[in-house]
Amino acid sequence: MSKTVAIGGLGAIGLPLARALDAGVEGLTLIAVAARDHAKAEANLARFRSRPRIVALEALAEADIVVEAAPAAVFESIARAAIEAGRIFVPASVGALLPRMHLVARARATGARIVVPTGALLGLDAVRAAAEGPVESVTMVTRKPPGGLAGAPHLKRHGIDVSGLTEPLLVFQGNARDAAAGFPANVNVAAALALAGIGPLRTRVEIWADPGVTRNIHTIKVEAAAARFSMTIENVPSEDNPRTGKLTALSVLTCLRGLVSTLKVGS
Repeated sequence: MSKTVAIGGLGAIGLPLARALDAGVEGLTLIAVAARDHAKAEANLARFRSRPRIVALEALAEADIVVEAAPAAVFESIARAAIEAGRIFVPASVGALLPRMHLVARARATGARIVVPTGALLGLDAVRAAAEGPVESVTMVTRKPPGGLAGAPHLKRHGIDVSGLTEPLLVFQGNARDAAAGFPANVNVAAALALAGIGPLRTRVEIWADPGVTRNIHTIKVEAAAARFSMTIENVPSEDNPRTGKLTALSVLTCLRGLVSTLKVGS
């Protein structure tokens, strides 16, 4: 039996995901979306084979699976409605989940599930497996074009100007919790890594504004009892939003497929 899907947000993640679902994914049916700009949403959905309804944020919870791909400011509205209804909640803004772990406890009480997609990262299977045993350290170094970091709360708070850079600038060094708070639109990958591994306080993060790169580059290094490994991924930024890599929407789609597939590869 097909599971119904609703998407909160039709931006760089939500719109490609909606298009893919409309094109046809076995076992999944897109029935609703929510968007800040109703007229723009109508235009984007005009050529869909089966147009989903445009609904209020709370009404997304009518679907079996609720995907959050919206600005962090409305994260809790989408999440709470889905969790109270006992749905499967798939957050793209994973960084917004870190300071709201009470939602996990509430999901446990209502029977809801929170399924975090890999996003613009790689190797979370390996990190999760290593975390079943002792882990000494997990570190992530992110390099982004300066324009992809512009406007981040951390930069505003500390008066850091990334425009006109001619060489790489280290703009943040600390734990994953503070990274997610300071760069809510940029490092959801750090939050996903922290949740998969040793937690937001022990996961170390460096963020560089680098005028010499054109892609969002993430390097993970793990020291664990079971293995030592490092991984680097270079993601192409979305044309609609340079803060988000194109891989993110594809990762959410893969996550949704895994919820209904007979054969699922990877943990």
